[in-house]
Amino acid sequence: MAKNTSKKIKELKGIKPEKITAEQLEKVQNTVNGINRAQLEIGSIELKKHEMMHQIAGLRDELTLLQGEFEKDYGTFDINIQDGKINYKEDVKVNS
Repeated sequence: MAKNTSKKIKELKGIKPEKITAEQLEKVQNTVNGINRAQLEIGSIELKKHEMMHQIAGLRDELTLLQGEFEKDYGTFDINIQDGKINYKEDVKVNS
């Protein structure tokens, strides 16, 4: 009860607290640390995303080259990627 009385006396005298309580400090520190950890993790995820986007771009370039080879060799790049069957159009003839 003395703690409450002391607080009331300080309020009446216009004395303002100099610090937050240890419990409040711990809560705010934990909250800020949680935000910082989450932001760091987001940065890591974004970096991985960026790297994967570059990887996809490279693979698409590689696919375009393969399609060019198929077009040159078979007259089409319409290939069934499950079994390798070439899907010729009716009017296309292959030069063997």
